[in-house]
Amino acid sequence: MTIGVVGPHDLVERVMLMGHGPTPVPSRLVAAAYRDEQEAADKVVRLGSGVDVCLFASPVPYDFARKAGVLTMPATYVPLNGAALQGALLRASLDERFDPSRVSIDVLGRAEVEEAYAEINLGTEQVHLREEAAGPGTLAAFHERLWRRGATTVAMTCVHATAERMEMAGVPTIRVRPTGASIRSSLQTAALLGAHHRLEESQLVVVLVDVPTLRETPRRVTPRYWRDELKLALHRVLLQEAHRMNASVWPLDDHSYLVIATRGSVTASTEGFRTPPFVERVREELGLAIEVGIGMGRTAHEAENHARAALARSQSSQRAQGFALDRDGRALVPAPRTPPRSQPQAKPKGLEILARLADKLGDQEQPLIVDAENAGKMLGVTPRTARRLLRTLVEEGLAWPLPPNRTPQPGRPRQLYRLIVEKLGPAKAG
Repeated sequence: MTIGVVGPHDLVERVMLMGHGPTPVPSRLVAAAYRDEQEAADKVVRLGSGVDVCLFASPVPYDFARKAGVLTMPATYVPLNGAALQGALLRASLDERFDPSRVSIDVLGRAEVEEAYAEINLGTEQVHLREEAAGPGTLAAFHERLWRRGATTVAMTCVHATAERMEMAGVPTIRVRPTGASIRSSLQTAALLGAHHRLEESQLVVVLVDVPTLRETPRRVTPRYWRDELKLALHRVLLQEAHRMNASVWPLDDHSYLVIATRGSVTASTEGFRTPPFVERVREELGLAIEVGIGMGRTAHEAENHARAALARSQSSQRAQGFALDRDGRALVPAPRTPPRSQPQAKPKGLEILARLADKLGDQEQPLIVDAENAGKMLGVTPRTARRLLRTLVEEGLAWPLPPNRTPQPGRPRQLYRLIVEKLGPAKAG
């Protein structure tokens, strides 16, 4: 277990020294110290995947990192309310120049401040607060303006860089520092968060891959040879993709596959379950449309049942989103909004494209086979557009993608498609 400690140098050093004590989970601390709180996001990025959890020395750097959107791992922070604020008030009361009832405080919330003052029987009528986190310069200006006006006797700041600026400007300053007890408690919280995250990442995940094109129906009967060639090519692609995510692949039947992985590996390959795995690679290489369902569970049987439910949901809605269910059977990604009726999507004219290609090829006894380049010439479009049209034919069951034609020449192998002209009826097919 590795915990990244983010904060100013003095607080990071203090946390590191206290981190040698016992924690619920054996852990290693990695220091990521900065001079300015606004560097917190960059420090988190530098830590990257090398840590299981981040512990921030105060709420301020945590807030900067959260707003920057760089927190890809669990994170927590050492709180500065309660005992930390009361410690600062105690230091102020020991200095005869300061009146604890006439101070300015940044970052902490009003409820936290009022609770701390109530516990020591002090009023907050002359306490000035700036609850919103901001840059060191903005916070320093807030404190200095009040002090020079005589509204306060001392500034209490939670931000290291703000304290440095005010001390240079001659403004009396007391830093709100975390107590030893809060540091130890936060270290334990961070260790538990990291351990839970590890367990969650190693959770078993079942992925079901279904290939509609391979399903036999009364209206779609295809030669066994073509089916076997396509299944071999598809299995090869799935194995390559599964290897990248440390997963295993098994054929279930003639038209579906079972993939066993972990939540961590699937999360990385799906951009946090925002895009289904395998779909783009299979479409790009084989011109096939596949359907994917992902399930998690407390047992392998439960995970597979959730995967089948997710696949059925994906098939019924014909949408890529909502393809994954967690171990409680809830969708990890909400389904997108239904497109407005005023903008219906145009249906692909697959039969028309097939008829045009069949007419151009003429009467042949052998199966009609084309690639994107030849189809583009016959249809009067670019090879890229032709490739998209051929994929449309595959998705509608009007063409079969053949295994890539391997040639000695360098570059991308030619993808061939067998046109199923039987779908045009006896007149066109014969």
